[in-house]
Amino acid sequence: MTREEIIMKVSEKLRLIRTEAGYTQDKMAEIIGVSKKTLVQIEKGRAEAGWSTVVAVCALFRETETVRFLFGNEPLEVLETIAREGIDYRKEKTMGGKIWWREMEKKNGLILQQNIISQHFRIIDQDHFRIYSSFDEQSSKERFQEAVKEFL
Repeated sequence: MTREEIIMKVSEKLRLIRTEAGYTQDKMAEIIGVSKKTLVQIEKGRAEAGWSTVVAVCALFRETETVRFLFGNEPLEVLETIAREGIDYRKEKTMGGKIWWREMEKKNGLILQQNIISQHFRIIDQDHFRIYSSFDEQSSKERFQEAVKEFL
């Protein structure tokens, strides 16, 4: 999944996200920091949301079914992975991947998983803390092998 694909998906579903959350166009525009005119243009498919608007929508409406469905229950993780591609960042507690995740490999207390919706990869430790995330399968597998050695 690319930044452009995320922008397109959120732009296409913005009206559904807004109605699911129960907001008018005026209130939604205020919440996500755009003008009502811009919101209307996005909802009618005449314009796409900008990256910062997409981030705001996904962060503020991450509990909606629509946003969860778009990103496999982990919208912020998907956005962070796109924004910081290839960079290990802070350890963050996850739910462990019981839903939305396919276990690819498990070794020395580490698990390499792939999200069944977004298709991104992550490495979590035995306490379910995320230690790496990427859309690149090969780099994820390489990082997993490196991390396994570190955790010996």
